[in-house]
Amino acid sequence: MSELTLTVMRLGFLAVLWLFVIVAVQVIRSDLFGTRVTQRGARREAARPQAQTARQAAAPPQQRQQAAAGRQRRNAPTKLVVTEGTLTGTTVALQGQTITLGRAHDSTIVLDDDYASSRHARIYPDRDGQWIVEDLGSTNGTYLDRSRLTTPTPIAPGAPIRIGKTVIELRK
Repeated sequence: MSELTLTVMRLGFLAVLWLFVIVAVQVIRSDLFGTRVTQRGARREAARPQAQTARQAAAPPQQRQQAAAGRQRRNAPTKLVVTEGTLTGTTVALQGQTITLGRAHDSTIVLDDDYASSRHARIYPDRDGQWIVEDLGSTNGTYLDRSRLTTPTPIAPGAPIRIGKTVIELRK
């Protein structure tokens, strides 16, 4: 075997070895520090009030009264708060979109919990502005006020939703 071939093989082996070390360090780091939770849509929230104010000013008085009555009637929860578990203190603004919960990286709230499934549950609004929680066929179940969910169920503000060691509540 030539000296050049031997040197190339040594350098290739060294590169693969360093790649393995870097991947191992990243895995250990994610195990120690967990995954980072980011709030999605923060930029859209900042721009939304200005656009709504402009639309409301252009609307006739009758429509403005109906919009104000709709806001008062709703008196619905505005945020989802994690009260127990590894993500305690995490808050997600309720903006009318579906919130998914689970271990999958594309979930709205990524649960770092051994008792959570990758697609564990979802929380979504119905037509009346009521929020609904639904178990997505998880192994360990989703609990609302100590009762296991078998069908999509409306959530009262302040009612604890338990997924493994994580507890979530809707708040105003």
